[in-house]
Amino acid sequence: MFSKSCEYAIRATIFIGSQSFKGNKPGLKDISGEINSPEAFTAKILQLLVKHRIINSHKGPTGGFSIHTDTFSKIKLYDIVLAIDGDSIFKGCALGLPECSENHPCPAHYKFRAIRNQFQDTLRSISIEDMIKDVISGLTFLKI
Repeated sequence: MFSKSCEYAIRATIFIGSQSFKGNKPGLKDISGEINSPEAFTAKILQLLVKHRIINSHKGPTGGFSIHTDTFSKIKLYDIVLAIDGDSIFKGCALGLPECSENHPCPAHYKFRAIRNQFQDTLRSISIEDMIKDVISGLTFLKI
């Protein structure tokens, strides 16, 4: 459904958020280990998340990554997907055609329009706060 980069970004954001809730600022090595992603790949993903103001980067010996706990409810899954994968999942053609629109639809256009809109609405309704709480409480997990 999402690119591998986006999957890692979502998991990294949830992990960083759960650590921020505990007052911790995990470093790159801890994050990549927790989400089972190569460090160099994780570093690029974290740079994008910082650039889009989803997470914060702290330099120095006590540095790491964090999310302000008062923003947990404001950060939506949609924000992470948009930051990493862009909006093509919401606007692109279901069949991969270079030109597909209301005026020039592909054979699947009208069937996928409702699904795509519902998917976008769902991602906009899910905050990382909900996911972080579930991880902290042990209801859900980030790795096997």
